[in-house]
Amino acid sequence: MVSATTRSRKPKPTTTTATTTTLDDDKKTGNKKDIKIKKHERERKHKHQEFEFFGPKGAVLITILLPFTCFFLVKACNEEHGCVSLWTIFEHEYEFPKKMFPLLSLRSFLVQVGWFVWCLILHLSMPGTRKEGVILKNGERLEYKLNAFRVLVVTSVVISTLTWLDLIQLRALHGMFLSMLSAGCAFAFALTTFLYVASFRKDRGNDDDASKKKKKTKKNDDDDDDEKEVGSSVLLANGGNTGNVIYDWFIGRELNPRFSRKSTFDIKVFCELTPGLIGWLILNFSFMHEQFYRLGYVTKPMILVNMFQTVYVVDALWNEAAILTTMDVTTDGFGFMLVFGDLVWVPFTYSLQCRYIAENDVEISTAMTVLILMIQCIGYYTFRASNGQKNLFRTNPKSQKVKHLKSIKTQRGTNLLISGWWGIARHINYFGDWLMAWAWCLPCGFKHVAPYFYVIYFGILLVHRDLRDCEQCELKYGEDWKKYCRIVKYRIIPYVY
Repeated sequence: MVSATTRSRKPKPTTTTATTTTLDDDKKTGNKKDIKIKKHERERKHKHQEFEFFGPKGAVLITILLPFTCFFLVKACNEEHGCVSLWTIFEHEYEFPKKMFPLLSLRSFLVQVGWFVWCLILHLSMPGTRKEGVILKNGERLEYKLNAFRVLVVTSVVISTLTWLDLIQLRALHGMFLSMLSAGCAFAFALTTFLYVASFRKDRGNDDDASKKKKKTKKNDDDDDDEKEVGSSVLLANGGNTGNVIYDWFIGRELNPRFSRKSTFDIKVFCELTPGLIGWLILNFSFMHEQFYRLGYVTKPMILVNMFQTVYVVDALWNEAAILTTMDVTTDGFGFMLVFGDLVWVPFTYSLQCRYIAENDVEISTAMTVLILMIQCIGYYTFRASNGQKNLFRTNPKSQKVKHLKSIKTQRGTNLLISGWWGIARHINYFGDWLMAWAWCLPCGFKHVAPYFYVIYFGILLVHRDLRDCEQCELKYGEDWKKYCRIVKYRIIPYVY
C-alpha cells in the first residue's frame, strides 16, 4: 500500500538511504574479502529476530485491523451520523450511512475487477520505457516495463469524455463507496492467496540452469538460506520464507512475482503505482463531482486537496522508475501487507479528505489558504529534491549535480551520503512527505478529528519505517552504519528527531 514513491504512503514505506553500488563488488562472489563480509552479515542476521510485526500473531492482527480501520473510518465520519471529534469519541454514533448501502454488491465487485483488468490491459498493450532494476541477491537484474503515466493519461481522457457525454456518472462512486470497499478487500485477499500459492511453482524453462545454480549455492555457502530455490524461477523475499503459512502469506513469499523470467510484467511494481494511485484520484474526482452536483460549484478546500493529491500522484507516475530502488521492490515480498496497501488502503483511506469535504460544509480563510499552500510547496520541494538527489547519486555519481557530495565508503563497496539533503537527516524525504500530509488535511478545518487520521497515521508509519530501515541497514553495513549515524545524527526532522 510508495513509500512513493515511493515513495511510500502505504502501510509499507520505502528505504531511502542514499547509496551507490559498484557492480564489480556484487559480482565478485568468490572474492575472499566479499565472502568474509557476507559471512559476518549472515551471523548478524541469525542473531537477529526472525519475524517482524510480532510474528504470526502480529500478522493475523494486522490482517484484521487493516480492513477494520477502512470500514471504521466510514462509520466514524459520514454525512448521516456526523464525524467524530475529540469531544465525542465515546458518544459518537458509529454507524454506516444508509445512502451507501448495500455493504456487498455484485456490481461493485465487477467494477473492482473490471478496473484492475482495465489497468492491466492498458499496461500490457501500451508502449513503455524499459528500465533495469537493482542487482538482486542472486546476481540478476530484472527488466521492467514502465508506463503508468500513460495509463493515467488514457484513463483520464476516457473517463472525462464519458462523463461529459453523460454516459457515466462519476459521482455514483460516492454512493457505492462501501460496497466498493468490500469488493476491494475481497479482491486483495484473493490476489494475496493466489500469489502465495503461485510462489511454490517451478519454471520448466529454467531447468537447464538448475545445475549451475546448485553449484553456485554449494560454492557460496555464505548466501542466505532463503535466497533461492534451486531449479526454480522463484526468488524468495527475505523473511518471507519462514515456513509459517500465515506469516509468509502476510509478508509475501516471492520477491518479484512474474509469469516468467523473460517477462517484463512485474505484478508488484504494477500494483504499487497503477491501479491504486489512479483509483485514488478517481475516487477524489467522484467526490468533487458529487459536491458540484449538490452545490453547483466546487469549494476552495475541495480544489486544494484535489490539486495537491493530483500533483503527488502525477509526480509518482512520471518518476515511476524511482520505485525500482525502494525497499518495497528490492527487499519486501508481495504479500497481503503490500497488496492490501496498494489496492485498498491507498485509494479508500487517502480519499477521506475529499469525501469529508463533499459531505460537510467546509470553508477556509484566505490567510489559511496561503499558509496551506506554503506548507505544500515546502514539503513537495523537500520531498522531490531529496529523492532526486538520491536517485541521481545512485545512478550517475559522476554527475556535476552530485559529484561534489561527501560520502562514506563502506566495506560492501557502496557509498553512504553524508552531505547535501542526506547530510541533514537520514530520511529527510520523509519530513517533506509528512509536511505534504498536513497540507492535505488542513483544508478540512478543525471541527472534527477524523479528517486528520491520515497525518497522524502517516507520522507513526514514517517513524516505524525509519526504525525498520535503520535496523536493516545496521545489519547490512555493520560498523559503517554506526559511523554514518554518528555523522548524520537526525532521523527525520532536523534538530528535532
